[in-house]
Amino acid sequence: MDWIATLRAQQADFIQRLKSGCLLHCHKEGLHSELTVISGEKLKQLRNFCWEMVGKYRSNNPKSYFINNLKGKLGEEAIQSRLANFVTEVDYETRYSGDNKIHFYLTDAPQIGIQVKTRYGCIDKVEWHINFEEVEKISILVCVLIQEEVNEAQPNYNMIMAGFLPTDLINFSIEKTSYKIDELLYFGGLHGYLKELILSLFKDYVNLGDNCYKQENYQEAIVNYN
Repeated sequence: MDWIATLRAQQADFIQRLKSGCLLHCHKEGLHSELTVISGEKLKQLRNFCWEMVGKYRSNNPKSYFINNLKGKLGEEAIQSRLANFVTEVDYETRYSGDNKIHFYLTDAPQIGIQVKTRYGCIDKVEWHINFEEVEKISILVCVLIQEEVNEAQPNYNMIMAGFLPTDLINFSIEKTSYKIDELLYFGGLHGYLKELILSLFKDYVNLGDNCYKQENYQEAIVNYN
């Protein structure tokens, strides 16, 4: 069975339910949900962090800088709540140099990086952009759609898990590309895809270890097996 075709068919069904307001919503972290609501103390924490970032960077446009940072952190928190211990925690370090465009690593395979892109806009028009430099650093792009316009006073945000793309499905032939929601894979398949990615990575290391062992390079074989 073609897993990509299956996830695209599920994505088409998801888009129809999104337009009609009939999304799957699970409150428990670590379980699949198409909708994640962020409010209360968690939202307060995000706002405080984003204002701290404004102070650190002394932006010429503090309001815009605050909103852009909040938009990004809302998306990261939404994804972390769905993947839970499967990935590293949201990074709240305030760095003058900014982040490295990798928002999460898999806890069992830190070589695998995930980037989260968060957008607000009309379902049929919103796009998620990614450039070649970002693609080179990550293995998976995860896209989030915010239903409410991001501002300083919004009491809660309904975060839609718009979909994901493995980087080997992203067009490398141009410097920057963009994807609409119907070009993404259904988010519900992400957890299974990550498990298969880890398994494939482990098998690669075992094969490398076997080859080193056959060549009597035992030290390198141990490194690969570990």
